[in-house]
Amino acid sequence: MRKKIQWDKLTLSFLSYFVLFLLGMACLIPFCIVLVSSFTSEVSLLRNGYGLWPEEFSVEAYRFIFSNPSRILWAYGNTILVTGIGTVLAVAIASMTGYVLARRDFRWHNHFSLFFFFTTLFNGGLVPWYLMCTTYLGFKDNYLARILPLMFSVWNVILAKNYMKGIAFEITESGKIDGANDMQIFMKLILPLTKPLVATLTLFTALAYWNDWYYSMLFISKPQMQSLQYLLQQILASIQAMKQMAAAGEVTTISSMDIPSASMKMAMTCVTVGPIILLYPFLQRYFIKGMTIGAVKG
Repeated sequence: MRKKIQWDKLTLSFLSYFVLFLLGMACLIPFCIVLVSSFTSEVSLLRNGYGLWPEEFSVEAYRFIFSNPSRILWAYGNTILVTGIGTVLAVAIASMTGYVLARRDFRWHNHFSLFFFFTTLFNGGLVPWYLMCTTYLGFKDNYLARILPLMFSVWNVILAKNYMKGIAFEITESGKIDGANDMQIFMKLILPLTKPLVATLTLFTALAYWNDWYYSMLFISKPQMQSLQYLLQQILASIQAMKQMAAAGEVTTISSMDIPSASMKMAMTCVTVGPIILLYPFLQRYFIKGMTIGAVKG
């Protein structure tokens, strides 16, 4: 009987790991296809399609992207700077706001929650908002134009509020009894218990800042201040225009087949997604760990 139970456990474990392996491969294969396609020639992609091995190896797509290395480096630096500063400020604001809205002794928490939620349903419109930002706030060619619009997210506040509700209010009361003020309670008692929340907000916010191109398009005209995403979009647009001109015969020095349009899209994905892939493993472990279990007994 014991041998049969052990055999059943081994069989179940094998099947579980096999299913997880298949799911992992299903998630990994698209990334491999993107990476391989970025090193495949345009002619091969159009003739043979996408695959797991390059039929004709080529770095032409990366040569087009890095034709002006200094501009790419400037865009990388701008994006890293904005992402770093914006993420720190956004996570701090969301976590502190969520903590205040989750406190039972704050009598106006429902009113403020309704006010924040109302802004997700209605807004003043793009034109008035743009005029206010450029005319009165001076956002034109200003790094604040890329930081402030994404710094406050109602979704992140709601996420933080719901998480803070799971933290026992007795922790806050014990801090008050010991004579701590609200900031000390939040920094020393509450914040250490919210590592999974902070990691989640950090990842969501960093992704939003890193992938942002919209506000750079609206407010930034100086090339040295543009974001990486917007710069790559401009490069892709110029490549598409060049390809159309070559196909129409307006440009005779180059063939439309020699312009790496499809492979360049894959290369742009590799260039932009790399830092996020490197960041995720450091934050992933916090998504599966509950830090408040057993914090309060009784």
